[in-house]
Amino acid sequence: MRHVNPRSPLGRAIATVAKWLRAYRHREDVPERLRITPPDEVRPPVPAAYMPLYTYLDRRYAATVVLTFEQIEALLGFAPPSPAFADAEWWTGPCGADDRHTAAWTAARRTATPQLSARIVAFERLA
Repeated sequence: MRHVNPRSPLGRAIATVAKWLRAYRHREDVPERLRITPPDEVRPPVPAAYMPLYTYLDRRYAATVVLTFEQIEALLGFAPPSPAFADAEWWTGPCGADDRHTAAWTAARRTATPQLSARIVAFERLA
């Protein structure tokens, strides 16, 4: 109610109620279990560079998400390394110390199946 005169009886009543609500919200005698706090967001172990891909895959409801190499590049903001375009094992190989990129889809509970000739990757949700 922006157009209420603060000096009018209605304006004074609104100001009084607003002041009471602000004070009530910060009361110390409110039990801890009744206080509203934002949930702690759990951050997956995904490198920051691959976080956009993780976020995209994690928020899709489809069982299979198919992305072209160009779409993946647009999501990441950079081109994946050259083995991603030539070696299917870059997408499907076992997770090693140097394979930080796989955390993007494994944290999103998906597997990657590339089709290098078609320049696409299918990310399937794990059961």
